Amino acid sequence: MIRHLLRDDDLSPDEQLEVLDLAERLKRDRFAARSLEGPQSVAVIFDKSSTRTRVSFHVAISELGGSPLIFTTASSQLGGKETPQDTARVLERMVEAIVWRTYAQEGLEDMARGTRIPVVNGLSDDFHPCQVLADLLTIREHHGGTAGRTLAFVGDGRSNMGHSYLLGGATAGMHVRVAAPAGYAPREDVVADATAIAARTGGSVEVGESIDELVRGADVVVTDTWVSMGLEDEKQQRIADFAGCKVTDATMALAGPQAIFLHCLPADRGFEVDASVIDGPQSAIWDEAENRLHAQKALLVWLLARSRGEELPTA
Repeated sequence: MIRHLLRDDDLSPDEQLEVLDLAERLKRDRFAARSLEGPQSVAVIFDKSSTRTRVSFHVAISELGGSPLIFTTASSQLGGKETPQDTARVLERMVEAIVWRTYAQEGLEDMARGTRIPVVNGLSDDFHPCQVLADLLTIREHHGGTAGRTLAFVGDGRSNMGHSYLLGGATAGMHVRVAAPAGYAPREDVVADATAIAARTGGSVEVGESIDELVRGADVVVTDTWVSMGLEDEKQQRIADFAGCKVTDATMALAGPQAIFLHCLPADRGFEVDASVIDGPQSAIWDEAENRLHAQKALLVWLLARSRGEELPTA
């Protein structure tokens, strides 16, 4: 069966654990897996600008022995003349997997429908599962594991990061709290899905508006830009709406004594987070950024192995 990662709960708790365990092994020995030896190619398609997604997938594919084929939607027929599914049916004859950083989740789902190779969500308006895998790897490194740990997300709960933390964190057995101002709560269906997952993994889900209450005692404090790509026209309104949501030293003081700070980057310093936090001793953002490489490499290895019916590489 062909496996895709379109949203965080496409991985079961056991499968997510396999990916994260593999990421730790590949971080220790970056060339232990050569799943794309040949070289075989992976198509990496961009609708949105990128630093971390582009570089980490390029390096991951190369270190797996493969050739990254990177292009933009605008420079291909996918930009208007061809459906995502038709594009995938062409690419599947030439490449081993497709990574797409795009806007609409529906496009990714259309691309994956009936496709004979894995499709990976490199970011959509609704979910960012590759980032959350990297974040979970970072939490494991700093806290020894994820199960039973508390993660507090502060900001736009309806964003792709808010949704992915709910699903991915619940899958990892975490207690996920989302503090968002009125009008920016996560989608109810995502909250319901995360709550159902948490009931099976021993985690929990809590959504509210009180930052102080939801950050208190947390092991991980996370935020994201208030103005995601495609929402630039809303910048001034969003700055006003999120005025009380900045992560400051006082915010971090409410969290647990060993709490770490995460941000998927790029950060608007002085808006969603103070420079003293992002550059401070509790910040793990550079580990987090590096872990995009290791988590995504492990994900590609896992998806290819499961789709091909092969064994995962062992330590």
